[in-house]
Amino acid sequence: MRDTIAAIATATGGGVGMVRLSGPQALAVAGRVFRPMNPAKSPETMPGYTGAFGRVCHGEQLLDEAVLFVYHAPHSYTGEDVAEFCCHGGEFVLSQVLAAVIAAGARPAEAGEYTRRALMNGRMTLTEAESVIDILAAQNTQSLRAALHREVLATADTLTDCCAHISAWIDYPEEDVEEVSPPVLLARLNRVEATLFRLEQSWQQGQMVRQGIATAIIGSANVGKSTLMNLLSGRERSIVTDIPGTTRDVIEETVRLGDLTLRLSDTAGLRQSDDPIEQIGVERSRRALEQCDLILAVFDESRPLTPEEREWLPQLSGRAAVVIYNKQDLPPALTAEEKAAIAAVAPVSVSISAAAGTGLAELTEAIRQVVGLSHFDPTAAIIANARQLECITAARRSLGEGIEALAAGETLDAVSVCLEQAADALLTLTGRRASAEAIDKVFEQFCVGK
Repeated sequence: MRDTIAAIATATGGGVGMVRLSGPQALAVAGRVFRPMNPAKSPETMPGYTGAFGRVCHGEQLLDEAVLFVYHAPHSYTGEDVAEFCCHGGEFVLSQVLAAVIAAGARPAEAGEYTRRALMNGRMTLTEAESVIDILAAQNTQSLRAALHREVLATADTLTDCCAHISAWIDYPEEDVEEVSPPVLLARLNRVEATLFRLEQSWQQGQMVRQGIATAIIGSANVGKSTLMNLLSGRERSIVTDIPGTTRDVIEETVRLGDLTLRLSDTAGLRQSDDPIEQIGVERSRRALEQCDLILAVFDESRPLTPEEREWLPQLSGRAAVVIYNKQDLPPALTAEEKAAIAAVAPVSVSISAAAGTGLAELTEAIRQVVGLSHFDPTAAIIANARQLECITAARRSLGEGIEALAAGETLDAVSVCLEQAADALLTLTGRRASAEAIDKVFEQFCVGK
């Protein structure tokens, strides 16, 4: 924290790039390499939130023309003095500017060190620091709007209020403290438990929102799986022919469908084959089917169910699956009884023509329904990573012990201990009582420059 750090803070290849310095000597180091066009301006005397145009030099060597912005502690991203050089975006230019400021007294920043300093200087909580990772890695806007921090703090405050009430009523009987009513307390704790349960259940939604939905396109040979893959990806990702067994391996692609991100796997047709290469592809298809979050089960509505389809159909039972009746541009041949058999194991279905590109809006809504995102509130709190899930689970476990103790007639002191443990777990989530090991674990995921 006593060092002044520097790093390239933008991705290379753009028209503009930034080299950022932060630390007690950030402005002094910037002044050693910056030559403002207005001699009256210098990094050390410029007001915060202002910029100046000039040249960046390494000794007498001109490196680039740039705009320098300065921020004074504590009113900066890190809470320290910060200087940012906005240069041309070429990788060579940025590396030269970085080398110049390091030679002038800064040291290279480590991965995530800017955000770590923001955390240590009270500019953000640990959960907010983790949200920076979400923003950098976000695949859609929903992952940017989680309100976990606010809900966790409110829940922790409720638990600490309960503990304080219990403590005051027990320790100061002579004071005018409202009596603790076990039924009233139990009702309040049950509401907290419901909140924690909902947060715990949001883990899977958080994974889907943040990383995309692992989706397997399955079906028998020649039902249109590859045509659907190409339609969703917007290009000829899979080979399409009339020959059964053309797809012999799992083909993967990440696509956007409305506001959803799907990590698609186009699988080999599920059928018996004497071809050893196709057999390997079919086995990989079965593994993809077992491991995915969502199944898109494609059926050719222009032909009756095959024995092979009847054989693998039960695997859809209990899974998040959308049945896709393809080839709506052809005369239908599936009977009502066959559709009823399919609906018995996978009730959500849509009709499309992958060749004609129709039915995508209905498919999008069906996917949202089966993965539990049809009523997803993008402003609600969701758990985004395993550390957050661990804290919520620990808090819910301790709270459950407290509720059991209260219902069993245990002393309020014993109940209070459990509630304090639950509150501690939640406060660890915010970083207010986090260990150094927990903080290190979070910042392992960061990139240099942030």
